[in-house]
Amino acid sequence: MNHPIHSTLITIAVRALGAVLTIATASAQAAAPTPATASTYQEECGSCHTAYPARFLKPADWTTVLGTLERHYGADATIDPTAMGAVARHLGVGTLPAQVSSAATLPRITRSGWFVHEHDEIPAATFKSPAVGSAANCSACHTG
Repeated sequence: MNHPIHSTLITIAVRALGAVLTIATASAQAAAPTPATASTYQEECGSCHTAYPARFLKPADWTTVLGTLERHYGADATIDPTAMGAVARHLGVGTLPAQVSSAATLPRITRSGWFVHEHDEIPAATFKSPAVGSAANCSACHTG
């Protein structure tokens, strides 16, 4: 049997699902990295160190990194607001906070759970060797 209430409920559910998918798609597209943001990220961040993939840290950690560029692991890495917006979009960060606490501990990719798990078989001496320098020097071992 086809009840009018049943048909109405199905219609409402389908429309609601469509609206949710439209909003989610638009939101994902707005925050998605683009060739322009990738280029800016490579120029601004990759000029001093490896331009680490966004997936290496959580968005909240990238927010902390970007909010403390004046003390970026011992250097002043401040960038202009336009570049900051592009880099933030590339890293999947939404709106940056007005200020990050000066006491905030800077996140380190090399201390993340997945990094430790993936590199646990490598002796600490390897990371300290002159050829590698530190665990943050990915290109010393990961070529190509």
